[in-house]
Amino acid sequence: MTSLTTGTRQRAARVGGADRILGAREVTDFIAEQLAGIDADGLSVCVLVPDATRNCPLPLLVGAVHRALHGRASRLTVLIALGTHGAMSDDALAEHLGYRGRDLAEVYPGTTVRNHEWWKPQTFADLGTIPSARIEELSEGRMSGDVEVLLNRAVVDHDIALVVGPVLPHEVVGMSGGNKYFFPGVAGQKIIDVSHWLGALITSAEIIGTTEVTPVRALINDGAALIPARTYALCVVTAETPEEDDGIPADSDRSTALHSVSFGDCVSSWESAAEISAATHVTYLDAPVRRVLSLVPAMYGEIWTGAKGFYKVEPVVADGGEVILYAPHIREIATSHPEIHEIGYHCRDYFVEQWDAFQHIHWGVLAHSTHLRGAGTYDPATGEERLRVDVTLATGIPEETCRALNLGYRDPATIDVAEFTADPGTLVVPRAGEVLFRLR
Repeated sequence: MTSLTTGTRQRAARVGGADRILGAREVTDFIAEQLAGIDADGLSVCVLVPDATRNCPLPLLVGAVHRALHGRASRLTVLIALGTHGAMSDDALAEHLGYRGRDLAEVYPGTTVRNHEWWKPQTFADLGTIPSARIEELSEGRMSGDVEVLLNRAVVDHDIALVVGPVLPHEVVGMSGGNKYFFPGVAGQKIIDVSHWLGALITSAEIIGTTEVTPVRALINDGAALIPARTYALCVVTAETPEEDDGIPADSDRSTALHSVSFGDCVSSWESAAEISAATHVTYLDAPVRRVLSLVPAMYGEIWTGAKGFYKVEPVVADGGEVILYAPHIREIATSHPEIHEIGYHCRDYFVEQWDAFQHIHWGVLAHSTHLRGAGTYDPATGEERLRVDVTLATGIPEETCRALNLGYRDPATIDVAEFTADPGTLVVPRAGEVLFRLR
């Protein structure tokens, strides 16, 4: 186990590393040891976890947390940090947390499981305001205005909030995880919009994969400082393992493969995990490629989340190149965000240069639009938009919908993965969406 320090002060405890894959026993023993050291007796605990759009062995992790806290905590609530994703069904929750076919009370006695119901105003508690001067400072003058900080009241109504989830390269904040599970994970619309649009203004290309505290990370840390509950995080780094790999410990399996687990406050544990994730979830190429075929996994059920198959590969695509998102299972653009059909997909400058026409749209939707379209320019005098790369959907979404949204279309039935793999100018990315590709 490694301890990370700032100066002489111990920061986060960690088990594992970039060159290791942990056994399940190592993980559970570490979690038990760390949670035994916190004052949780007689206190209520809210455990924040990701939804199914993150690859994470939650049954292993939440099971270990429950064993460490059940009988000590006065009550336990597991809160799904949806952000603005769609709610998970009861069956999906049971599968996600490992109690499928059994009663919740049998597997996790004394525990409540809840979706973050972001669509209901009564979900939120008002924690205060981040002042305009701070927003101007963080955005280097790009944005201004006070930002109200609304958070799911389940967090506020518990004595302790414990984040449990992976740290991965992220297009808005640099590296996901930690306090991001509060903002935007279970936050109100305003801080979601401001944080995502700030990331879009800086651009995904500049932010993604950054392990330092980006302006967006600083903003969400400011929001988290207003949380009245004591906050901790178990930040994990998942392991990508090929089918033929025999290096997984005998007491684990591929569905629970982890490189590391870090525990501490939400900043130090995130820093610890981000260090490992930068070594395990970033792949470097020596030269740009003409085309990328991203094989989008089933955990992304719509383009709103499946677009990660573009974000993570755009940095290695040559100017004028193409990214194909191959996902025959995807038939929706964004079920919770119909505004995207109003604006389509465009580069950042398309919106900035026509702000009066678009500022009424949720800025998080505008940010999603720019992230999927990537770098480009817009000339307001001529109305011409020039985009650095082409984005083509090979999905179950009709061609007319793709074209109307300013995206390319290809019939997924015409995709032969083996043929693309044999093309030296094409990079084929399996399970696209979590590993970032960069040029050296």
